[in-house]
Parts: sequence; C-alpha cells; structure tokens
Amino acid sequence: MTPEALGKKWLRHLAVEKGLSANTLSNYRRDLARYIDWLEAQKISDLQQVDQPMVEHYVAYLRQGDPEAGRAPLAQSSAARALIVVRGLHAFALVEGLIEHNVAAKVQPAGAGQHLPETLSVQEVTRLIESIPDTEAATAVDLRDRALLELLYGTGARISELLALHVDQVANLDGLLVITGKGNKQRLVPVGRQAQAAIEAYLVRGRPSLAKGRSHALFLNSRGNALSRTSAWHVLKQAAQRAGLEKEISPHTLRHSYASHLIEGGADVRVVQELLGHASVTTTQIYTHISAENLRNVWASTHPRA
Repeated sequence: MTPEALGKKWLRHLAVEKGLSANTLSNYRRDLARYIDWLEAQKISDLQQVDQPMVEHYVAYLRQGDPEAGRAPLAQSSAARALIVVRGLHAFALVEGLIEHNVAAKVQPAGAGQHLPETLSVQEVTRLIESIPDTEAATAVDLRDRALLELLYGTGARISELLALHVDQVANLDGLLVITGKGNKQRLVPVGRQAQAAIEAYLVRGRPSLAKGRSHALFLNSRGNALSRTSAWHVLKQAAQRAGLEKEISPHTLRHSYASHLIEGGADVRVVQELLGHASVTTTQIYTHISAENLRNVWASTHPRA
C-alpha cells in the first residue's frame, strides 16, 4: 500500500474510530500531505523503505525550510505537530502489518524546549473587550463581537469550540456552559456575570437582526450564517487595534491569558486542566512557568537588590 493510500485510510480511522474534530483532522491532513510529498521526492513508495535517520532528516528539513520549493521553515511547535503525524502514520502501518518497526517512534522534535505562550495582562484584556461598545447605540455586530470576546476570555474555550455552540445551549445559562472539545469530550465551564450579560444583550438586541432563519449557530455573520474562524480572528484583530495593543493577538491568546490569570490567582493546576479540557496535566503545567516568570519580573522590578 502506498503512503498516500495508507494516509487516507488512517485519516478515516481517526475520524470514525477516534472521533477527532474536523479542525484537528484538517491539520493532520495538511501535515500528512507534506510528509507524503517529501517521501515522493525521496523516491520512497513504501514505508518499509523508511528508517529512523530518514525521519530525523525530514524533521530537520521542516525546521530549515526549502526555499527552492517555496517552503518556509516551520516553527518549532508546527514541526513538533508534524512529527506527531509521522509517528501516527507509522504506528498505524505497524498495526496494519505493513511494517515491522515504527522507526519514527523515538525521533525527537528538533530544538525541543519550553515555549511560553503570549498572554495579556488583566488590564490589557479589559481594554480589548471594552474597545467594543455595548451601549444602547451598539450595533448587532458590536454586541456579537463583545459577547464573543467576553466568552473567549470568560471560559478559556478554543475559538472552534465557541463557534460550534448553538443558540439553545446558551438560552438559559445558569452560570455554567457545556463545551464540546477535542474528541467530542464535554466539560462544564463556569460563565461569569459579565460574559452572561454580554450574551444576553447579544441574544436580545443583536442576534435577532442577524438571524435569517438559516442557522442555529450562536454567533452569526451579517448574512445569517455561522461565523467563520477567519471572521472571528478579524474581530479580535480589529478590537486589538482599537485598544491600542501592540502584541500579536489570536483567539488562543485569550485562552492562554485565562489560564495564566487563574494560576496567578491561586487556582489548582488540575482545576485549570479540567476547565481547559486538557487530556494531560502536563499540558496545563506550562502556565505554572508563566506564573513563575511573572513572579521573577515583579521581583526584578521592585527588589532593591535585584
């Protein structure tokens, strides 16, 4: 079986048997296509021909890029995810009896290290959210955007999780929201008063004028269809410009800020793990490093002998 045919079979397996989200499958599909293209360039038509040094060379290739082919170097996090896909494909080939050993199993990401994600201070989050009006003069789009940002920071949810919400899921909020995360796993997340007020204002004064009866999605665009990820990013970029924030901001920035502010406020890391929907506490522990970094910065700027 060719790597391409095997890859298609593996993706079907991940979708049907593992229940991976459409967004995760899209990322896997892109990384898989990149690996298959590289194998074809190496004249490899069977995974039996691949050995561990080849996989290590591929990871190095991702980090270095390929100017002649128009491929920019991948960031460390992107290269690490691409390696996960390579390992997964080879592991699936092993289960299918197509190879004798998973030669990718022991390959390590190039330049592995701890990456501390960009976060906003509480004051910066406030400026960001309050850059969108919620007064009587606010438009339906203003109310939608305000509710989106309040919910992003108020729940720490992924943007894909919020855009998948239906209006009936928030119609009678009682301080808790059921969020469906990766692998269709559900979790309960508290929703604060400010986020609830923003959602209520949007449902009463904003969404009815956007709705055209076509979609049950909570967040709608001006045509009455579900708001897309691209449009949600645009909402955030515009708000950041209005707030005068110079940091590179994405929807994930609010998720990171939510987690780091909880840790800094004394929340237990396992509680934060549950709120974020992380499968492992190891993933959540990066925010304890952010908190420690914050302590060092405060000490360095205030201690007379720093």
